[in-house]
Amino acid sequence: MRSSSRYARHWMLDPRVVFLNHGSFGACPADVLAFQTALRARMEAEPVDFLVRALPELAAEARAALAAFAGCDADDLAFLPNATTGVNLVLRSLELAPGDELLTTDHAYAACAKALHFVATRTGARVVVAKVPFPLDGDDAVVEPIVAAVTPRTKLALIDHVTSPTALVWPIARIVRELDARGVDTLVDGAHAPGMVPLAFDAAGAAYTVGNAHKWLCAPKGAAYLHVRHDRQARVRPLVVSHGYDPEASAPRFRNELDWSGTTDPTSWLAIPECLRFLGELVPGGWDALRARNRALALEARAVLADALGVALPCPDAMIGAMASLPLPAVAARSPVAMLDRAALADFLRARGIETWFYPWDCAGGKLVRISAQLYNDVSQYRLLAAMLKELADGR
Repeated sequence: MRSSSRYARHWMLDPRVVFLNHGSFGACPADVLAFQTALRARMEAEPVDFLVRALPELAAEARAALAAFAGCDADDLAFLPNATTGVNLVLRSLELAPGDELLTTDHAYAACAKALHFVATRTGARVVVAKVPFPLDGDDAVVEPIVAAVTPRTKLALIDHVTSPTALVWPIARIVRELDARGVDTLVDGAHAPGMVPLAFDAAGAAYTVGNAHKWLCAPKGAAYLHVRHDRQARVRPLVVSHGYDPEASAPRFRNELDWSGTTDPTSWLAIPECLRFLGELVPGGWDALRARNRALALEARAVLADALGVALPCPDAMIGAMASLPLPAVAARSPVAMLDRAALADFLRARGIETWFYPWDCAGGKLVRISAQLYNDVSQYRLLAAMLKELADGR
């Protein structure tokens, strides 16, 4: 089914597939990819000139554009290939002792939760998981379990801005304040935040924030960042030691050490300003209008699905950004929805022309279905998914 959205023509998505899973890896507009291709051609025409002489200034310009968008100082940002790398970098920089605690929630992204357990195993620390319900009725149901899990041994909390499995926008500034008042630094997993919700890093005040530009900013794959509050930068050391390290320096040099970790293709980072410009000009009203349009579509789409599946909406509208997750209801035992695990069910639907996402969850149907809403989508695509899920759930 081709999308009726007037914006769909800007993406290279297969018109034979109803693509409702922007949240997993994003999708980059053709014009931005062309911009990146031109940068690559320039790099390959004279690699030394590009990577040694031109790159520092180009990277500084890209950081400045991202910093203006994110509400922070450009010198507090470093580019990375993905948000998971940023989480690992911060966790591996911590000085932990046996008995120290690393706090997270049961909504955490699986890869980042594994990074917590890896670091805890190596240091003798322990991971504490706060249980946040889903469905839930508002922000208090998020904040209270997190705060209640803090102890005098809590050294860091890894908290999502937008959760991956449950697609909830959490009150991150409030959570950071509550944790900071208890002497706990927050590492914000903001993988989904840039481009979906407004950003204000300096105002939020988190010690560390990671985010992906390749998701809702629609940058090329491999574009991500780490923001570190200035008073925490001396603690952060790179995963890969390279030319930016100076053994004679009196203190670690945050950006110098992170800016160059060996030869790589930096063009995905350098394309971020073009993403901000292109998408900001695509929708009348700019980024505020773009976010509002995607949010309105996500709200409409989840209502369509909830009605078809006969389930209640699991959270208030205020906690929805450009994604929405719904618990699947109890279904016929013989149905594909019941018999297939999350990956097999996604493959089953993909073979029938719909790309969406499922996650195991403690609910009647044993899984969540998560949908994404991007400019290239339209509501008829969610109606198709709803009809197909209902038919499959009934065992037909």
